[in-house]
Amino acid sequence: MNIGIYIYDNAEVLDFSGPYEVFSTAKRLADNNWQVFLVAEHKSLVTARGGFVVNPHYSFADHPAIDVLIVVGGVHTAELIKPQVINWIKQTADSAKHVASVCTGAFLLAKAGLLDGLTVTTHWEDQADLANMFPSLKVIANKRWLSQGKFTTSGGISAGIDMSLALVAQLISPEHAELTAKQMEYQWHKKT
Repeated sequence: MNIGIYIYDNAEVLDFSGPYEVFSTAKRLADNNWQVFLVAEHKSLVTARGGFVVNPHYSFADHPAIDVLIVVGGVHTAELIKPQVINWIKQTADSAKHVASVCTGAFLLAKAGLLDGLTVTTHWEDQADLANMFPSLKVIANKRWLSQGKFTTSGGISAGIDMSLALVAQLISPEHAELTAKQMEYQWHKKT
């Protein structure tokens, strides 16, 4: 299984590093064949929030097929106006088995038309903007994450860790998600 996490300049660091840690720890503990990787538009350094520089594993042009797509948040507004980014998200999501967003990554999924008619969440500070920009969504507060069909959205930053553990529970087992959280010394908020 290939788990691809989309990153871009000004992405929130914990939005991608939290899920990366969850899935890579779950892989190690299960000794399975998951591949967890970061994808950016181009195969060049990405400067995330706070000046955190990261080298993606793949670009849009060379990544393997993605089974689980995670789209992260951060300062996402520049990404919304890039047709190549929105098209890539749409095409990748169409063939993925699971698609998730952390924080304002929900804006990118919504812009790609993937969340129409769904109940979703995002960072508390951005919920009103998401609802105003995409009136076909039912944006709700006070949820760490929500799943509908193959789509899962989460609140901000640390909520992405909880959501990723919930995906591990779905993909492997609840017991393995518990073991992963224990290995990470993380108190998993299991309720959405």
